[in-house]
Amino acid sequence: MEAISDGTVDQGRCIRCARCLAKGFAFAGLVEASTRRRSDLVWTQGQRLALPAIDAPLGSLGRSLHVFLIDVGSCNACNLEVLAISNPYYDSTRLGIFFTNSPRHADVLLVVGALTEEMAPALKRAYEALPEPKAVVAVGACPISGGVFRGYPGIQDSIESMVPVDVFVPGCPPSPIAVLDGLLRLSGRARQPSEGP
Repeated sequence: MEAISDGTVDQGRCIRCARCLAKGFAFAGLVEASTRRRSDLVWTQGQRLALPAIDAPLGSLGRSLHVFLIDVGSCNACNLEVLAISNPYYDSTRLGIFFTNSPRHADVLLVVGALTEEMAPALKRAYEALPEPKAVVAVGACPISGGVFRGYPGIQDSIESMVPVDVFVPGCPPSPIAVLDGLLRLSGRARQPSEGP
């Protein structure tokens, strides 16, 4: 995955294999957070993590978000974590987050999986069908950097080559809390984390 190099760990490529621990990195701070810029996913050894400020591209929509989930070629691990946000424990509907079956009725295009050549036109069409204002969330290492499929024939390394990404949610797979963090930050309702170690 090439996530570790020269004193840095790229969380956009990280699959949580823990090989970085032998290089002196430690999982501390806010590992279940999303970010607006891809460059914020690169952590330097010894860096204390903090949630970067994110402008809210969908803040004008008020309290609800309608999400269209598109799988562009995944192992289904991210799908399970994303769909878990609607179970009674996380209860995304109380936060105003609803899944919809059509991109024409959605505010957010939530993308999981490594982008295959066959799914690239479908992703583009789904993005174009979203009404304005719209946002794209890349969930997991696969849509961010190709994940474990990076470099294979027929796989694009990132969905950014097809659609603009507004929020990156790293992980392989990311937890439901990280997915909720990304969606809430889009609407200007960022969580207030407690101080970590």
